[in-house]
Amino acid sequence: MIVDCATYRDGRRVEGPADFSDALDAVRAAGDGFLWIGLYEPTPEELDLVSSEFSLHPLAVEDALTAAHQRPKMEVYPDALLTVVKTLGYRGSDRTVETGEVLVFVGDCFAITVRHGKASPLGAMRKELEDRQDLLRLGPAAVLYAVCDLVVDSYLDLSATLLSDLDELEADVFAPGRTRGAAERIYAFKRQVVAFRRASAPLLEPATRLVRGGVPFVPDALQPYLRDVLDHLTRTTEQVEALDRLLSDILNANLAQVSVQQNDDMRKISAWAALAAVPTMIAGIYGMNFRYMPELHQPWGYPAALALMALVCLVLHRLFKRAGWL
Repeated sequence: MIVDCATYRDGRRVEGPADFSDALDAVRAAGDGFLWIGLYEPTPEELDLVSSEFSLHPLAVEDALTAAHQRPKMEVYPDALLTVVKTLGYRGSDRTVETGEVLVFVGDCFAITVRHGKASPLGAMRKELEDRQDLLRLGPAAVLYAVCDLVVDSYLDLSATLLSDLDELEADVFAPGRTRGAAERIYAFKRQVVAFRRASAPLLEPATRLVRGGVPFVPDALQPYLRDVLDHLTRTTEQVEALDRLLSDILNANLAQVSVQQNDDMRKISAWAALAAVPTMIAGIYGMNFRYMPELHQPWGYPAALALMALVCLVLHRLFKRAGWL
C-alpha cells in the first residue's frame, strides 16, 4: 500500500495533487522538485500501477516483489537507479535478529521507497529529512542517502547490542558448572551474526560506488554525506567480523573446556575402577576354593584378607588423591 506521497520543491514539502500520477505530471511540468512515494509491502497490482507510471524496468519491479530475498545491491537502469538494502531489527524476547528489506528507486524527478518487513520503519526518517532542507534541495538522491544512513546507523546499534549480549554469553558459558547446552547457545548466537553479515557486508560495494561518484541520478554534492555512511558501514563490518571471531574463540574454548571436563571424569572413573578392582581380585582368588591355598585354614585368614583389601585401597586412594584423579 502507499504509505505516503508528497511533492518537494526547494527543500520543502508542498501541497500537490492527491493522485501520484497527477503529482508526477505537475513536477515534470514545473521542472523543479521531485515526488517521493513510500510503499509498504505492495501487492503486484499496486506495484504494476506505480511501475507503469514511472517506467520502471521489469527486472527492478520483479526485485521489489520478491520480499526479503534480495541481496544488498545497486542496479542502474535507463530511467531509475535501484538500491536494495537489508533492514535489521532485534527481538529482545528471544534474542533473534529480524530481517527486512528496503528498495529505493531514484529517478530524475522522483524517489520511490518499497519496504518489506517490520524492521526500520521510514515514517520518522521522512519527518527528520523534511526538517533538513539543505538535503532535500539536492533532489531525490537525498532520499537514498537518508535510507542508507538510517539502516547503517541501525546496524551500529545492533552491533553494540550483540556485543553486550556476547559478553553475557561469555560470562555464562565460562561460569563454573555451566558447560551443558553452551554449544547450542553459541551456535544460535552465531546464526544471528551470520544474518547480520549477510545484510551489512554486501552493502559495502554499492556504498563504495556511490562514494566514488559518477552514478546516475546522484549529484556530487551528496558525496560528503555518502562518505559518512560508508565510514559507519565499514565500522559495522569490522565489528561483525570481530563478533564472529569472538564467537569462534568462545566455541573453541568451550569445546576445550568440555574435553578437559571429560578427561577429569574419565580419571575419576578409572581411579574408582582401580579401587574396586583390588578387593575384587583378592576376593576372586580366595573364592576359587582350592585345597592348598595359603592361610586358608588359619583363624586369622579372613580378617587378614579384609585388612589387606582395606590397606591396598587406602594406599591407592592416597596416590590417586595426590595425583589429582580424585
